[in-house]
Amino acid sequence: MSPRNPASGTITMYSTTWCGYCRRLKSQLDREGIAVDVVDIERDEDAAVYVMQVNGGNQTVPTVVFPDGSAATNPSLSEVKQRLAG
Repeated sequence: MSPRNPASGTITMYSTTWCGYCRRLKSQLDREGIAVDVVDIERDEDAAVYVMQVNGGNQTVPTVVFPDGSAATNPSLSEVKQRLAG
């Protein structure tokens, strides 16, 4: 199982509708003009499996996948910006 291939320059954020950390990060990304494709792991079984693979069997969200294919669990806005710049 591999992550969805984000469009060039965008990130993919695996999320749930009830996750406060996810809502906060999405809001921050929107304010910064950072394009993000949000995938609800409760509606996409493959996404849930991927999130568990990168988080030691846990469905931890937000899990963010960067254009280079690397992932981060519950990253801060500054970490996202830094990794996109690098």
